[in-house]
Amino acid sequence: MAAELVEAKNMVMSFRVSDLQMLLGFVGRSKSGLKHELVTRALQLVQFDCSPEVFKKIKELYETRYAKKSSEVAQPPPPPQHRSAEPLPIHSSYDRGSTVPRTSISTTNIDYPALYGKYLNGLGRLPPKVAKPEVRLVKLPFYTTLDELLKPTELVPQNNEKLQESPCIFALTPKQVELIRNSRELQPGVKSVQVVLRICYTDTSSPQEDQYPPNIAVKVNHSYCSVPGYYPSNKPGVEPKRPCRPINLTHLMYLSATTNRITVTWGNYGKSYSVGLYLVRQMTSAELLQRLKTIGIKHPELCKALVKEKLRLDPDSEIATTGVRVSLICPLVKMRLSVPCRAETCAHLQCFDAVFYLQMNEKKPTWMCPVCDKPAPYDQLIIDGLLSKILTECEDADEIEYLVDGSWCPIRAEKERSCSPQCPILVLGSSDVNGLLPTPNGNSENGKATADVVDLTLDSSSSEEEEEEDEEEDDDEEGPQPKRRCSYEKGLVSAC
Repeated sequence: MAAELVEAKNMVMSFRVSDLQMLLGFVGRSKSGLKHELVTRALQLVQFDCSPEVFKKIKELYETRYAKKSSEVAQPPPPPQHRSAEPLPIHSSYDRGSTVPRTSISTTNIDYPALYGKYLNGLGRLPPKVAKPEVRLVKLPFYTTLDELLKPTELVPQNNEKLQESPCIFALTPKQVELIRNSRELQPGVKSVQVVLRICYTDTSSPQEDQYPPNIAVKVNHSYCSVPGYYPSNKPGVEPKRPCRPINLTHLMYLSATTNRITVTWGNYGKSYSVGLYLVRQMTSAELLQRLKTIGIKHPELCKALVKEKLRLDPDSEIATTGVRVSLICPLVKMRLSVPCRAETCAHLQCFDAVFYLQMNEKKPTWMCPVCDKPAPYDQLIIDGLLSKILTECEDADEIEYLVDGSWCPIRAEKERSCSPQCPILVLGSSDVNGLLPTPNGNSENGKATADVVDLTLDSSSSEEEEEEDEEEDDDEEGPQPKRRCSYEKGLVSAC
């Protein structure tokens, strides 16, 4: 076996760029880069994953390169129309105990990358000749993809055990290493440019969100990588949820041309999962906010037209809408809005604060509108230019009302608009010289006569009873006393 490895390395060293690309494409490796990068990748393939099929491919490329006929080359395969549709088995270097058929196949007129598809160390079976739809992962606002190191590839169980292991190896190019090393730190030890592992269901019908399989564990080289845990649940009978996010592998990788080995341990319970490796740049909420301020502001006139459209008279409606109220307080944090924002797909005019919305989704991504509880993804967010202008012009109100013509007016608090007492009192006549309020019985403490007080909250019956009591008191006193009566008719006294 050692002699075969030496022979394979010598043959690889003599390959041209086209030969190297053919070999790397045969096993699903990246074919981009300079020649020395391709040679390094091919030598790593020979050293770590030189299965009989790979060795045979190297010999065939070498023989084609120098136009030599080896005695070990078998007869060419039958024409394509008579060839079996079953894919050829490929065994990883990690399964060296298996028995591999020694049937040789000529490479003449065979497009091996198209035939074998993407393959990497047991992380996927060979697809049939008919191209199948590929698994796609949803785009994440906080991650910008710089390179795809491994396309989403199905995790295939190797036996009937519940706990499975799927290994893969890869090496970073010098350019990729430089990007990681020169990137800024989001926090101590965490680079903004990262190599991340993403896992999802094997479903090609639509872009898939990240979803972890049961009993997941990820080992990078010789150390296990931390995987997000479960959110605690305080409700009885409700299972805790697990935030499924990209798993950052960067801090455990060799940032050089050295080969990295990743092993994914997962539970085989019937559902199919796929994994992919990506070189990404992680964004912060502040960076997303700045991008939104640059490209996501909706002009005030367009927002005004939207208000008019909302308040336009509906001929089928019996009640005409003359205005709609909008709060200037963010429903998320109960504070005054600073950057009014909502999704383009939302039917309401009410906004929430973009600063807090992005910060909350950075910690726990849900991307749900806090007003209508419908999806509000980042690429559909807009900043309301009209409400932004109103916030700068109206600083003493927490609510405004949009009118049918697109204009607006502030709505003051009820306590500011009503300052009169709940029981208005009408004072007839003038108070004493000292400006003291008169007593209800019409006599002050010093014996001077004062004005009568009429309480408008009393009903007519109580007023008549008081008048009768006043007449009886007047009869008991010495001498006739002048009676003070209101010259206004009952029911016509104003409290203003």
